[in-house]
Amino acid sequence: MSLVPDEELKRQGGFNMAPMVDFLFLVVAIFAVLAVTRTVLYDSELELVQAQQQGEEKTPPSEDSYYVDLGVTQDGKYKWLTETQDYLVENTEMIKTELKRQQMNGLLPPDSARTKVLLHIDKGAEWGAIASLILTVREAGFSIHPLYEAE
Repeated sequence: MSLVPDEELKRQGGFNMAPMVDFLFLVVAIFAVLAVTRTVLYDSELELVQAQQQGEEKTPPSEDSYYVDLGVTQDGKYKWLTETQDYLVENTEMIKTELKRQQMNGLLPPDSARTKVLLHIDKGAEWGAIASLILTVREAGFSIHPLYEAE
């Protein structure tokens, strides 16, 4: 006669799968979120435009295309760039509103495909601010082209 019953001393042949199923569910959920995020941010068709060097002669824009220069600073602020001055803009919705206003007033063509938005990005700018601006400009119906400078 023993203090522990015989059925508790025998090894059971089963394996507890619950922790593994929970872990696999979390892994699938993480990959699903990453896939959606990558689709929205990285699979966008962006064309890089090379900036002109200081000594180069500026080519006049063609009559059928218009350019808007926007910038993102190191601290994540937005700028509307003109030939004479840079204007700080509080958020991306104000940029979207200004683009639509200029289109309605005839400063930009009614066909958004004829307007190229050139994006000037500071080297230390945060990706969140850049992505927000890219998505907002695309939502407004304009094509966006990040600039780079050849070294």
